Amino acid sequence: MFGFFENEQTKKVKSHLMNLAALAKADGHIDEREMSFIVAVGKKNGMRADDVRSIVANSGSVNLVLPDNDSERFDQIFDLVDMMLADGIVDDHEMDFCIGMAEKLGFRKAIVGVLVRKISIGVKDGLPREQIKTESESFLNYNGTHPKGSGL
Repeated sequence: MFGFFENEQTKKVKSHLMNLAALAKADGHIDEREMSFIVAVGKKNGMRADDVRSIVANSGSVNLVLPDNDSERFDQIFDLVDMMLADGIVDDHEMDFCIGMAEKLGFRKAIVGVLVRKISIGVKDGLPREQIKTESESFLNYNGTHPKGSGL
């Protein structure tokens, strides 16, 4: 599947796919639409569908690698929220997982719920990712300290 020596980008992609798989499993099973979404994210990042499915199947074996910049952090939480909406049902466990993951990604606890809701509404309204990202920056940027100098 992947060589013994993986580069940082490959590790980040695998970690992101594992986060998506964990969210998909939050309601007890992975719906085919959720799996299709995870595969699409993997393909967008240069992975084969079989490799993505293998990563999801072996979800316990990948260590979490956190993004090291605000843009990647936003993209990961965006994908998590987007997948939460993929099956058309927002389960409380999925919402809690998204909020928890946003905190782990370095977002301030005070804005996590607002961020997840803003992304959810934007996705439901069919807004492009970049527009939602731009509109979210106003409340993400503040003068505080976060991991690795994040402005989040």
